[in-house]
This record gives sequence, structure tokens and C-alpha cells, in this order.
Amino acid sequence: MAKKKKKRDFGGMVYSTDPDYTFDDFSDEAETLPPQQQDLRIKLERYKGNKKASVVTGFVGNEDDLKALGKLLKTKCGGGGSVKEGDIIIQGDHREKIGQVLKKEGYRYKLSGG
Repeated sequence: MAKKKKKRDFGGMVYSTDPDYTFDDFSDEAETLPPQQQDLRIKLERYKGNKKASVVTGFVGNEDDLKALGKLLKTKCGGGGSVKEGDIIIQGDHREKIGQVLKKEGYRYKLSGG
């Protein structure tokens, strides 16, 4: 089976008449703020079947750093979870434990919701 070639995204650029033009890859990845400048929110959400999940929102940075933080939180809480759309979702009510881990790592956080 032949491999598919990965297409490059030129951000809408089709053609340039400038002979000195070089394409710069303009990525939408945000630069990750240091932990002391992050302002995270921890909230509890209820899902179908009365299942609970702790959700961490407000992370500013690239996807790899968000996934690394998500993995750390899942490991420390001993539960499953995922990283979706800029949020870290941990199965179960682990708000206090997540807060302790974030404080130890140097992150600022607040508990939100009821």
C-alpha cells in the first residue's frame, strides 16, 4: 500500500511574485505561559447516569504541554480522563487532589462552580 503524502498548509497563500519570498509556517500554537502566570479553574461536572468528572480549564499554551499536565493529573489522581478542546477531564470528584498537585507544581488555580 502506498503512503499518502502529507500536504503542507500554506495558510491561504497560493502564489507569490516576490523572488525573495520564503514561506514562514504561521502556526496557531500559543506559547505556554509559566505556571505562576496560569490562571486555572477546577470545576465538577455531572454527566448522564450521575457520573462525575473534574474539569480543569483556562490553560494557556500548546497542546503538548496541556497533554503533559493532563497525564500528570491523571497519574496523581489514579483515575482515567482525557484532554479535549483545551480542557483536562479527570473521571471522578478529585478537585481537592488536583488543587494540591497544581499548587505543588506552581500553578495558580481556583475552584469554581458549586
